[in-house]
Amino acid sequence: MVDRCKRETAVRWLGCLTVLCSILLPGVMLPAWSADTSLLIHPQQSHTAGTLMGIQFLDAQTGWAVGSGGVVLHTTDGGKQWKRLSSGTTTLLTNVFFVDRKAGWVTGAGGLLRRSTNGGGTWTAQPLDTQQPLYGIHFVSPRVGSVVGGGGTILVTKDGGAHWTEQVSGTNAALYAVHFLNEHRGTIVGALGTVLATSDGGATWVAQETQGAVTLFDVFFTDTTTGWAVGNAGALFQTTDGGIRWIDRTVPCGKTCTKLIDLLKVRFTSQQSGWIVGERGMMYRTTDAGFTWSEGVSLAKVSLFGLSFPDAVHGWASGEQGTIIHLESRR
Repeated sequence: MVDRCKRETAVRWLGCLTVLCSILLPGVMLPAWSADTSLLIHPQQSHTAGTLMGIQFLDAQTGWAVGSGGVVLHTTDGGKQWKRLSSGTTTLLTNVFFVDRKAGWVTGAGGLLRRSTNGGGTWTAQPLDTQQPLYGIHFVSPRVGSVVGGGGTILVTKDGGAHWTEQVSGTNAALYAVHFLNEHRGTIVGALGTVLATSDGGATWVAQETQGAVTLFDVFFTDTTTGWAVGNAGALFQTTDGGIRWIDRTVPCGKTCTKLIDLLKVRFTSQQSGWIVGERGMMYRTTDAGFTWSEGVSLAKVSLFGLSFPDAVHGWASGEQGTIIHLESRR
């Protein structure tokens, strides 16, 4: 069933994840190139068997991870110890976003949106007029944030989450990720090659063209012109003109590859340095603004869904079977 879920990630992402549950791996397989002194890889113990869909670090010490069964984990020592917090729900949690050490949000199945004002110690349900699964969340400031989900759902707040307003997306496709550079400029990606852009804070969303109908799971912009989107079957698209044109940079299969894997998260720590993680624990890295990417290597035996870099040195990835991996770059 797990293999089937992985093959159908593009269409049944949420449903498959609810049945992915097994024992915690005793350790994470280090990649063959871990001897490279420019990068250190530290598997961490989450003490949970669930799939960790989202992870976020505010700095090199303070982070949260969320996932199946309503699990919320918190660390204040860089992941050396992870403490389980009560979320008040057993619903699958798909993402987490804290604007500071106290104020944070989690999204989940069935229109779930919960808010914490004490660092995740307690969570309050936010009533929304939707039952669509919610996947992506991003706050560009403590007051201005957006949530996206199934059926083309886009929700926005301008008052720190006291009120949420639905915006017109113009699509029924599932929307998986949203990224804003500032309160005006943002991009959303989703199923069927969907890319939506706004320059007016979401008052209007304009569909952008990609060179395929692949499902896109994540998007990240380094500035107003340069952005990246990743998705199923190795899909990797780049724009250098703010999304007017998206160029297909699909990652090659590689010498030992039998099929293209799903790419699930992309993050850049600078204009030059970027990271991608995905299915089967694969990770790709660029140090030249995406002109070239390292050959894919496996950080773990399971798929990685979460990726967070609070600075240019420290990063964390999370995924199935409670996997959490600390990535440390040496300058």
